[in-house]
Amino acid sequence: MPIKIPDQLPARKTLEQEGVTVMTETAAIRQDIRPLQIGLLNLMPNKIRTEVQMARLVGASPLQVELTLVRIGQHKAKNTPEDHLLAFYKTWEEVRHRKFDGFIITGAPIELLDFEEVAYWNEMQQILDWTVTNVHSSMNVCWGAMAAINHFHGVPKYALDKKAFGVYRHNNLNPASPYLNGFSDDFQIPVSRWTEVRDSDIDPATGLEVLMKSDETGVCLVHEAYCNRLYIFNHIEYDSFSLAEEYHRDVAQGKPIEIPHNYFPEDNPEAEPQNRWRSHAHLLFGNWINTLYQTTPYDMSKIGDDRTMNRGGD
Repeated sequence: MPIKIPDQLPARKTLEQEGVTVMTETAAIRQDIRPLQIGLLNLMPNKIRTEVQMARLVGASPLQVELTLVRIGQHKAKNTPEDHLLAFYKTWEEVRHRKFDGFIITGAPIELLDFEEVAYWNEMQQILDWTVTNVHSSMNVCWGAMAAINHFHGVPKYALDKKAFGVYRHNNLNPASPYLNGFSDDFQIPVSRWTEVRDSDIDPATGLEVLMKSDETGVCLVHEAYCNRLYIFNHIEYDSFSLAEEYHRDVAQGKPIEIPHNYFPEDNPEAEPQNRWRSHAHLLFGNWINTLYQTTPYDMSKIGDDRTMNRGGD
């Protein structure tokens, strides 16, 4: 089954060119099934690019998925046209009455700020608490993962001496996990962050399980059975050129940045990088959506009925 997104969303053309099956809103209405409802809280500056990256992975599922784009209401985007936001996005206040099978919270380039210094932190905390009762399963990415695991479990983030930047080998710590079905014993994932969470702060007694880890960059993926949460601290959703664009942008701005690790052929930043993580990105998102489909209530009003506002592990 295809992904259902707004007919005029710019991501549609890119996805169709890549062979992703995209359903029109009109055609979706004719199908007598309940599509999975997935929300994307997009905190990234280049929202259009992030829409494509996430929709590419969500849309590869054989299930029909309806993607709702969500933004922070208290924050004005600087890098995305206002008419795009008005045409395709809902503020969280506009969707807080709804329930979702899945909800993705992206990263944001604000890692070095303390959480309390983030302009929209109060709204972010409300959204995280809202996911307990209104979302069957959430996937929190990079800064979104750090914010969520700190909010629910008090796990701190630490500034790095230099940016963790490049493509790094990761280990599969639990091949029996439904989220790692089909994963190799080791695989490569893009990393781009100035901060980290540490394995020593992740207490299994609170219901947290580390599923992926790198010897060089540490914890990557954590699962929490309570509320079916995933915390992924690296950018498995990145496309082939994301790291290159970050590198060339920082060089042009005179920022200190090293050539991304294990990314450009022969470390030549003028060479075209090869994507060595695409298949595992599709596996992770496909496994997540399959798990959603198998476990979410058919009656969406029942999502969250068995939960309280107690935080995971309490």
